[in-house]
Amino acid sequence: MPIIDLLPDELRNALPPLDSQDGVNDPIVHAKFMCRGSDCAWYVTEGSPQDDDFLCFGFVIGVEKEWGYFSLSELTEAPPPWEFPIERDLDFKPECFSGVRAREQF
Repeated sequence: MPIIDLLPDELRNALPPLDSQDGVNDPIVHAKFMCRGSDCAWYVTEGSPQDDDFLCFGFVIGVEKEWGYFSLSELTEAPPPWEFPIERDLDFKPECFSGVRAREQF
């Protein structure tokens, strides 16, 4: 299975580094990852290289709805419990979390 380019260089370079939006009440969401056939979604607000991986922080909708860290390798390499691979929403435009939450209705 080919590695999915969830985080092309342009997006990777545009992401604020980890903890740079710490304390911001309404952080900017820069990307949305999702999996067709499930309700799972990852809304990326920050990210930084970590060893041979890339660590992201954002709002995650999975078993729970919560803020947390997730790595690019977790999204691309681990065998998912769903049928389809995780994809980046190519139509997603950066906006404040409150706007995303209102539009996505979660």
